[in-house]
Amino acid sequence: MGRYEGKKIVITGGSSGFGLATARLLVGEGARVLITGRHQDALDAAGATLGGNAIAVRSDAASVPDVEALAGRVEEEFGTVDALFANAGINGFAPFEATSEELFDQLLAVNTKGPYFTVQKLAPLLAEGAGVVLTTSVANVRGVPALSAYAATKAALRSMTRSMARELLPAGVRVNAISPGMIDSGILEKSLPAEAAERTKQELLAHVPMMRLGEPDEIARVFTFLAFEATYTTGAELAVDGGASQI
Repeated sequence: MGRYEGKKIVITGGSSGFGLATARLLVGEGARVLITGRHQDALDAAGATLGGNAIAVRSDAASVPDVEALAGRVEEEFGTVDALFANAGINGFAPFEATSEELFDQLLAVNTKGPYFTVQKLAPLLAEGAGVVLTTSVANVRGVPALSAYAATKAALRSMTRSMARELLPAGVRVNAISPGMIDSGILEKSLPAEAAERTKQELLAHVPMMRLGEPDEIARVFTFLAFEATYTTGAELAVDGGASQI
């Protein structure tokens, strides 16, 4: 019997990176998992990898109608939910002076509005004792060049974690955040040309005391801790960044 046998978990942004690694860990331990993503081909591939205990649903985190439809699908499939990983997000590199309104609005819609309304719409389905985990970033406490708008969206999520934690306490729901640093999730390769992605990695590694990239599985293990094991913790942000924001 798996450690999470019978648990029902929703993971937004679950077709790749942190989300897929987390879904893989949970399914392997007996949980039923519903993952979301914007791209059907990636969802199909993830669903095939995860097997019968996973449900892959196309949903755009930046679209409130999509999130409302997602809540309906989750209720239909699961009834109640034991854990929610509000993980969907995008990156966006641009110097401060060159950041466009379009990029700013896109980052805000996906990274901040998306998790806010995802938690709001799914909150009625969260079982007593459920854990909600949001994905912030080391960038929300560091001045990282070319990430000012992205960092602002993640700093907003940090504040929202505290507010949601307070407001969902009466329902017996805990809300915490994971703050990833340099994780080898493939996100840089998706958003930058190969040479620029490698150069950016090397520049960022210079600020990581552990002098290595993290692995998506390391995020997955922290999610399971915050969602299921940290029963006396709410409103917190746990850094998974090789010490970059701590020492």
